[in-house]
Amino acid sequence: MNNERPVIVKNYFCVLLLILLTCPVDATADDGFPLWDDEVPLPVAAEIPVLAEVEFHVIKKWDRGADGYRFLHGVGLAWHEGKLYASIGHNQGAENTVTEEAQFRVSDDGGQTWGPLRVIDTGDEENLAVSHGVFLSHEGVLWAFHGAYYGKMERVHTRAYRLDKARGEWEKLGVVLDDGFWPMNQPVRMADSNWIMPGFSSRRDVNERVSPAAVAICNGDDFTKWDFVSIPVSEGIDRMWGESALFVDGQQVYNIARYGSQAVALVAKSSDYGRSWSPSQLSNLPMTTSKPAAGVLSNGQRYLVCTTASENGARRTPLTITVSKPGENRFSKVFVIRHSMNPGHPGESADELRLSYPYAIEHEGKLYVGYSNDGGRGSNQNSAELAVIPIRSLE
Repeated sequence: MNNERPVIVKNYFCVLLLILLTCPVDATADDGFPLWDDEVPLPVAAEIPVLAEVEFHVIKKWDRGADGYRFLHGVGLAWHEGKLYASIGHNQGAENTVTEEAQFRVSDDGGQTWGPLRVIDTGDEENLAVSHGVFLSHEGVLWAFHGAYYGKMERVHTRAYRLDKARGEWEKLGVVLDDGFWPMNQPVRMADSNWIMPGFSSRRDVNERVSPAAVAICNGDDFTKWDFVSIPVSEGIDRMWGESALFVDGQQVYNIARYGSQAVALVAKSSDYGRSWSPSQLSNLPMTTSKPAAGVLSNGQRYLVCTTASENGARRTPLTITVSKPGENRFSKVFVIRHSMNPGHPGESADELRLSYPYAIEHEGKLYVGYSNDGGRGSNQNSAELAVIPIRSLE
C-alpha cells in the first residue's frame, strides 16, 4: 500500500492541474476581457496623438432662443444615393419626455451645408414620443429605425420608417420590435446573410438598475421583422445602461456596451451570429459612460469611437477613435478626433465639453462621425456635429 500512495498523489495533482487549465477565467478579474492589447501602454488624454486632416462641420447648432428646442441627442448618419442624411432626437421640453421628436436633415455636399430640418415622426398617438434612431441604406431604399416610448420612458420599443423617394417623406411602418429595445447603431450584414443591430433593452430583468445590452436580428432583408436577443449580464454588474455597438468577424460578434458604475467598456461575445452570448463583462479598456460606436473598416481594422484614455474617468472629452491592426479583434492604437478646444474649426469649443453619443459610417475612403457637443451647457443641450476622417490616417 505504501508503494501505491505516491502514484495516487501524483494522479490527484494531475487531475487538479487539468481542472485548473480547463476552467474558464473569471471575466470580472482586474485584467478584464482583453479588448485592448496589454502589450501596448494606453496613454493619458494629453499624450494621445491628434488626427490630422479631419474636417469638421455642424449638422444642427443648438439655438434654443431661435427654434425653441432644448434637448438634442443621438445623431444618426447614412449615405444614400449621393446624399448624406443625418437624424436626431429633438425636444422642446426635457429629455425623455413625451414631446420628443425624430427629425432629419440632408446634405448635398458631404456635410458642409444642410437642408432644412424636417420631421420623421413626432408621434401620432396620444402620449407617444419618438426619439433618435439609426439608418440603413440597402438596394436603393433608405430605412430608419427609431427608439420610441410612451409618457416618460415607458413601454420602450422600436419603430421603422421607409423613405418615399418621390415625395421625400417617411412612410410609417409601425412597431417592429418591442421588449424595451432601442437601437443605438446601424444594422450590419453578417456572413449568414442576416442583419444584426445593436442597442439596449430598457427592461430591467436583472435588477431595477440594470438595462442590459441587446441586439436585434433580421432574417434576410425584410426589415419589418426582427428577433430580439437580450445579452446576459455578468455577476457583479449591478448598474448598467447598456447602450451598445458591435463589430462582426465571421460568425463571431463582439458587443461593446456602456457601463454605469465605472468608466470601462463592457464586452460580450457571440459565436453563432448573435443568437447566444457570453455575459456582458468588464473589459480591460477604459471608456467613458456614454454610447459608443464601433465597426470594421474596409481595410479590416476594427474601430471604437467614444472617449478612451488612461486615467480619464467618466469625462466625455476628448472624443477618440481606437483602432486595431487589420484582421485583429483587439485594439492597439488610439487617436484624438478632437479636444474640447478646437480652434479654427466649425463647431463649439469650451474648456470642458461633453463630446458624446458618436455614430460612424464609412464612405469613399472616409469615416463620417456624428456626435453630440453640449457646448459646456450640460443637460444634453447639444449641438449635432460631424467629423470626417480619412481612413488612411488610421492605418
